[in-house]
Amino acid sequence: MEEIETAVPNVARIPAQNNVAFAWFAGSLASCGAVTFTNPFEVVKTRLQLQGELAKTTPNMVRTYHNVAQAFWVIGKNEGLRGLQKGLGPGYMYQIMLNGTRLGFYEPVKNMFYRLFTGQPSSTQNSIMPLNVAAGGLCGVAGAALGSPFFLVKTRMQSASSFAAVGFQHNYKGAADGLRRIWREGGLRGLYRGMDAAMMRAGAGSSVQLATYDHFKSYISRNLAHHGLTNNSAYTHFLASMGTGFFVCLVMNPFDVVSTRMYNQKAASGGGHGGALYKNPLQCFYKTVTTEGFLSLYKGFLAHYLRLGPHTILMFVFVEQIKALGARYL
Repeated sequence: MEEIETAVPNVARIPAQNNVAFAWFAGSLASCGAVTFTNPFEVVKTRLQLQGELAKTTPNMVRTYHNVAQAFWVIGKNEGLRGLQKGLGPGYMYQIMLNGTRLGFYEPVKNMFYRLFTGQPSSTQNSIMPLNVAAGGLCGVAGAALGSPFFLVKTRMQSASSFAAVGFQHNYKGAADGLRRIWREGGLRGLYRGMDAAMMRAGAGSSVQLATYDHFKSYISRNLAHHGLTNNSAYTHFLASMGTGFFVCLVMNPFDVVSTRMYNQKAASGGGHGGALYKNPLQCFYKTVTTEGFLSLYKGFLAHYLRLGPHTILMFVFVEQIKALGARYL
């Protein structure tokens, strides 16, 4: 990394914007800012994905939620803004654990892979997609493992509704109550229930998100710099984020459906599988597809994109601007 000389001879420091701790802070702050705006679509997505769980589709099937707009309206009308922002507290904690980790460690891990396989650090001129994908996936898996208990509580809080229940209803009074009850019923094993599905989800999503964002940003800055779209331009970050969001959603939605169902299912005392619908993510994939059809893996796709697209845009634009402020003032 670039070193800056100080007044003390032979002492160097890493610029704040390139520091892992600063990148972790920037990723955490940016993702929390983004999820504040996108959480209502996460609530809608969760309910669409749980609706009709393991039920064969029939012409006479009664559905409370028909599409994104109607679901948004129904939840807002009957549960108000609090209903649309359910799970925001644990959502913040999950974002800090997931995105603080993956955005904070992505560059160091990517540089490690580049030095290992090419003998040189990464740069916009020598971008290698498979190495970017591997670095993004590894960081995403690590972040998902750390944040799994918060994603667990968030999912269960977002599925809860006294008006139109979908999936199993856990009825937590809040995030603290949820964590306490899960610990009491299943201990550490209960808190990390569904972590394997979350790691698959985050690994798939992060490998695509971080790698394609890198690729899009490099491509735009190389080919459109004469229009002012440089590597540090907010417009470059915005366009790169728009392209990234679609591909991430396309790859991640099946894993997201499985993760949502693994987290929300009823758990046996002690954190075991007794009474649960699924024993593991692979069984959840199998039972979902064989009962509801392949397209069931894309339930809530539009809500997912309407959450993930803006979230990706906001997060990367925020994180790039925070890094720019760090470069200017720190």
